[in-house]
Amino acid sequence: MIIFGTKGYLFPLAMVTLVCGHCGNPAAHAVRKRVTKFTLFFVPLFPVATSYITQCAFCGAERKVSAAEAERLTAPAPGNGTRGTTHHLR
Repeated sequence: MIIFGTKGYLFPLAMVTLVCGHCGNPAAHAVRKRVTKFTLFFVPLFPVATSYITQCAFCGAERKVSAAEAERLTAPAPGNGTRGTTHHLR
């Protein structure tokens, strides 16, 4: 008997301030990488899917973002840091 399946993993990438597309509040958003791995006998072997999400800390709404947008959100801002910077999700 062969036992196989998938298992999901969440990796936190950053916390950024965004204006939520769901509730409209400027709030902290967690940027996360979600990786689904193929498992054989409960041992994760290789990734089969990767996606990126943001989750609003105020209302809990999740939004799927592209890898390029996740990279842009997690990259440090040029200048004196990200203090006072608010991104808008569309």
